[in-house]
Amino acid sequence: MSDEAPTTNQLLALAAAGDGAAWGALVTSHQERLVRMAAFRMDPRLSGRIDAADIVQEAFVEASAHRDDYFRGPAVPLFLWLRGVVSNKLLELHRHHLGTRMRDAKRERPLDARTSNDTSAALCAHLTAGLTRPSVAAVRGEVKARLADALEGMDPTDREVLAMRHFEQLSNAEAAQVLGIEERAAAKRYLRALARLKEILSEMPGGLSEMRV
Repeated sequence: MSDEAPTTNQLLALAAAGDGAAWGALVTSHQERLVRMAAFRMDPRLSGRIDAADIVQEAFVEASAHRDDYFRGPAVPLFLWLRGVVSNKLLELHRHHLGTRMRDAKRERPLDARTSNDTSAALCAHLTAGLTRPSVAAVRGEVKARLADALEGMDPTDREVLAMRHFEQLSNAEAAQVLGIEERAAAKRYLRALARLKEILSEMPGGLSEMRV
């Protein structure tokens, strides 16, 4: 008997036939990337009480309960299907924990209230997390407001490609498939969005050195 580890295609075939161990191996192989995605997309108001890894584990339970749905017509790679399950789980958690207090929660951060787009909010939270130097922290609110406005002014698809490629670390092909665009277009949009982001950050107090790009 060969000691070689089964390939992804072999694991998919086994999992499709009902092999739970093969399914588990496939799912957990994507865990690190999905945790990164959940941490990036999670509302910062929840980051202190909900762990991104726990969200992914809950999503894995749900995905396992519905894995037949995937194998009935795997139109997308398993990772992207799982990413969709994690996205839905995040949405559920946001509604559960913030839904009834959404208005009050927004009052706690009036300068951020203009960031209506979830991706813009995630980008803004990530980029300003490193504003700790006193001279910059003193104008943190102004920085957040200006950054939120600038991000909202970006092309929505460019903004999504930027988030997926640079912060979730999806490939051009994966980002293109999620957004329903050509891979070449995703690559061009990413470079354009990254250049625009660097331009935006260079105009902020403290510049690029204070923000995590």
